[in-house]
Amino acid sequence: MQRTIMPQIPNFVVAIPARYGSTRLPGKPLRTIAGVPMVVRVAQRAQQAGAAQVVVATDDERIADALAMQGVDVCMTRAEHASGSDRLAECAAYYGWSPDTIVVNLQGDEPFAPAAGIREVARALAEDTAPVATLATPITDAHELFDPNVVKLVRSSNGRALYFSRAPLPWARDAFASDPNTLPQGFPFLRHIGIYAYRAGFLQQYTGLLRTPLEQAESLEQLRVLEHGYPIAVRLTPEPFPPGIDTEADLQRAEAWASSP
Repeated sequence: MQRTIMPQIPNFVVAIPARYGSTRLPGKPLRTIAGVPMVVRVAQRAQQAGAAQVVVATDDERIADALAMQGVDVCMTRAEHASGSDRLAECAAYYGWSPDTIVVNLQGDEPFAPAAGIREVARALAEDTAPVATLATPITDAHELFDPNVVKLVRSSNGRALYFSRAPLPWARDAFASDPNTLPQGFPFLRHIGIYAYRAGFLQQYTGLLRTPLEQAESLEQLRVLEHGYPIAVRLTPEPFPPGIDTEADLQRAEAWASSP
């Protein structure tokens, strides 16, 4: 009988940026889903993935209080950070993680992120020399491809990102000229999933990188990495990532899903 060799899971930590202020969903990290604060659910997902350490990086004591007795660390960070990556860089410096430490950035509004996906982005970084890794999933619907709220990407034959965009990528010129409502077969249409793994040393470099023209045009932070000449490894997610929670409607759908038998 042939034995199946499971891929080795690298050592990694998960850092969860959680900011209390949110314009679209005030107090988002503490909004409950089936009675459990969202940030607690996210931390539990990170624990299920097998992270060596789970840290919530926040600037609000109310979030820290909600995480008491959850078996996770809380890093109190400055309030003025412009992005979650900046907050994580402060967190990495506080804990003194070595430059090669794999840090998975799991967003605080992803309470249903699959553990397999968290492990996969860590593995993608461990098996590549790039300083950053992320995930993608195939696009199967033309509406999704043309939706500017859906971030698309193309990657090279070695699995590294070539570009991210809110516009349709790649542009199937001949097929869309005749029928823009149907996805042609054989094109690698990919949707970006916003989970990242960084080497801790690069997190410190990233905070010093100037914002770039493409980043500002597309409003996509990952383009800053590419424009400054750093590669990003991209893997396909082994399991679907449910949508994150951004609005009251999203929260209601999450409540219904979590409460269903």
